[in-house]
Amino acid sequence: MRIGYARVSTKEQNLNLQIEALEKAGCEIIFRETISGATKVRPELDKMIAQLRKGDELLVWRLDRLGRSLKHIIDLVLSLSEEGIIIKGLTNGVDTSTINGRLFLNIMASLADYERELIRERTKAGLESARARGRMGGRPKGFSKDTIFKLLVMRSVYKDLDKTPEQIYKGLQLTRATFYRYAKILDSHTNEEIKNFRRNRNDRFVPSNGRCNKKSLHPITISLKSTVGIEKGGSSK
Repeated sequence: MRIGYARVSTKEQNLNLQIEALEKAGCEIIFRETISGATKVRPELDKMIAQLRKGDELLVWRLDRLGRSLKHIIDLVLSLSEEGIIIKGLTNGVDTSTINGRLFLNIMASLADYERELIRERTKAGLESARARGRMGGRPKGFSKDTIFKLLVMRSVYKDLDKTPEQIYKGLQLTRATFYRYAKILDSHTNEEIKNFRRNRNDRFVPSNGRCNKKSLHPITISLKSTVGIEKGGSSK
């Protein structure tokens, strides 16, 4: 069976171009997904994977439609290929049933192995460096500069502009879960407490004045148009 999978990131984008190409290529079933590639939960992709059987062909507009990252795409393509499923990319000429396609799979497998080895080496080096300084492993506490910036922008948009949560987290390129986690942080910290988080030697930020009392949301002044592309009275881009 020839099965197609089409995905766009938002409802504003159109699936028609992908669907027409998949129909022209002879797909009997086409799964349609309107959701960000960065989102881990993609129900239509899961349904499609459950539908696939050995000998089936999976067609996509481009391979990047299949995953949220290069690693995720590589892992999925290799896993499906091991199950005897042929993967074809309509616009980039990928066809895992051909010699060139199998070469492509071997290259992808090598990239996956290389990335895993690189992660292991970096983790090992980081732990050894930490032990040499008398520190235990694990993520340092606190927030990164990017997190602090997004927290401050979030508070301003939250308070000063008529925006829905969805418009805010899409404008800041956050997931829904991260947005609500940040909202809890904003509910228990003032702007000054967030901005005054001091940097430690791991280039992360920790509170400089102990525990913070719960505070209500307070607006700040910040240029949203130049930072997250959100204008007052407009929508997120």
